[in-house]
Amino acid sequence: MEFQYRNFVIFLLLLLSLSFPLSLSYTPFSPVDNHLVNCGSAEDATVDNRLYAADHSSRKLPFCSSDRSLAVRNEDPFAGSSSRLYDTARVFKKPSEYKFEIREKGTHMVRLHFYSLNSSKFDFSNAQFHVVVDKYVVLSNFNGGLSVKAPLVKEYLIWVDSDTLAIRFLPTESSKFAFVNAIEVISAPKDLVPNSALYLDSLQFENFDGWSNQALEVVYRVNVGGPKVTPFNDTLWRTWVPDDEYLESSSGSERLYFGGRIKYRSGGASREIGPDNVYKTARLIRSSNGSIPNVNITWVFPVAGGGGYKYLVRLHFCDIASISLELLFFNVYVNGNLAIENLDLSSVTNEMLASPYYADVVVDSYSSGVLKVSIGPSNESLSHAIDGILNGVEIMKLSNSMGSLDGPDSADVVLRHWPGRTGVLIPLVAAVLLVLSLSIVLRRRIIETKESIGWSKLPVNVSEFNAKV
Repeated sequence: MEFQYRNFVIFLLLLLSLSFPLSLSYTPFSPVDNHLVNCGSAEDATVDNRLYAADHSSRKLPFCSSDRSLAVRNEDPFAGSSSRLYDTARVFKKPSEYKFEIREKGTHMVRLHFYSLNSSKFDFSNAQFHVVVDKYVVLSNFNGGLSVKAPLVKEYLIWVDSDTLAIRFLPTESSKFAFVNAIEVISAPKDLVPNSALYLDSLQFENFDGWSNQALEVVYRVNVGGPKVTPFNDTLWRTWVPDDEYLESSSGSERLYFGGRIKYRSGGASREIGPDNVYKTARLIRSSNGSIPNVNITWVFPVAGGGGYKYLVRLHFCDIASISLELLFFNVYVNGNLAIENLDLSSVTNEMLASPYYADVVVDSYSSGVLKVSIGPSNESLSHAIDGILNGVEIMKLSNSMGSLDGPDSADVVLRHWPGRTGVLIPLVAAVLLVLSLSIVLRRRIIETKESIGWSKLPVNVSEFNAKV
């Protein structure tokens, strides 16, 4: 009897290990490169259990290579953010850069924190500057003070293939200064940015390959049907905002919260792709009274039109609503074009409910300045089931042919024309003119000497000098 009981216990444990393979073996992501900088501060700051190192001390700045910068403290700390990251800022009066050691080549998450401080020394509302990360222009003529009434985090995914990453801040001529409050440079998981996606336009589908080594700007990250997800509750310290602001109409849609366990699969969407808090909430379309509703749910996102940009749309799905497999079939549209027809989440998740799946679609930017995402019933939808579901949306801008995420100019053009170069250029030009003037004077004196002496042989040293001139 004891032997049978022991075998029964072992059998139950085996079943549990098969049912919860990832929850038992999951190891939180630990990035190889993890640079967190509290800019302009002499003290480290711990935010969301993460330590941001001070960049200001009596020693030489450990990150910032320029000595033409100032540390500025908020003179009215009670009037702004409660986060310690926004108590200080580093202000650059001349083009300056931070340099970070890179130990793992590949995609890195770069986050720049901006918040306009109250300062008697600088009017942050007048700050305007460019930011270049590696070889990409990420901000052009950025009105830091006017744009940042509340803390703003600009996030980028940058492919790094060298041993250092430089982040350059270049004040415009009208502004005379730039600033930043905090910087994050973090190596990304290998599966965060795959190398291929579906390219969709109004006429055709095709594969869009090789974009993982481009620069991307995170424009939107939305938790559909759920509340805000803060960095503390995200595996990669991201922020996901509610979808209410972007929902065209809530008519026909239903919010859903799932209290069970999300089943991550090997080779599928990981917690780094999307956290539990995103996959546990959704908006859905549900059949009622035995009929399939003739309705789509649509989200509308303002984006920059034109400029040669493409946008990566990442759609997150997890069937947390169906009572059984093979009941959910629906269509997915991007900008009114059919992106996925008869999506069967049971099939793409290896016949598992509550298992996450994501799809990447690349589209062009249009002059309309909006990007639309829709879900709706398909011709295979069932009248007694769920007829559409969406858990999350991410929209990322891809760098254009000039390597820019903001504006038409390349990094080379921006760096070549920054105003601070005139401070070096004017003395250089003056020195060149002085040398030319001296050369002309010396040449004339030598000619006059030759004419007065006639046939006399020139000294060797004068002859050599004259030949060089």
